[in-house]
Amino acid sequence: MKLQKVDEIIDKYDGEKSWLVMILQDIQQEYHYLPASALERVASILGISLSQVYNVATFYSSFSLTKRGKHLVRFCDGTACHLRGSGSIHDEIKRHLGIEVGQTTPNKKFTFEDVACLGACALAPVMTVDSKYYGSMTPEKVRQALEQYKAEP
Repeated sequence: MKLQKVDEIIDKYDGEKSWLVMILQDIQQEYHYLPASALERVASILGISLSQVYNVATFYSSFSLTKRGKHLVRFCDGTACHLRGSGSIHDEIKRHLGIEVGQTTPNKKFTFEDVACLGACALAPVMTVDSKYYGSMTPEKVRQALEQYKAEP
């Protein structure tokens, strides 16, 4: 793996270890996960232990140490969403993407995760694609939302 992009990201934050979370966010944005070699480079350049970098990378659920698809589809299974019929939304996402929770589509376009709460109970049932929220979901709205991303090059 070429680490030039990692070096550029670290340079953007002047190599300051206080920016570790932001550095990791930018690396994940670039690669769609946090590659081990990138974490090693971050630790080396910032002058902190690799275990410190891994502690941060594994503490926040938004970070992933395994490859993800280009788009991260998250489905809320919290109480409000559950009471408003999230089961049919979950089933439609699985059907439409052709994968189970925790899997990535063969074309590496989508990764599907479920979460305990997306913090948008008023929009229940809710899903996100990357950082965009989709509320008051129905199976039809799931299909419409995902088709937009499928149509991308």
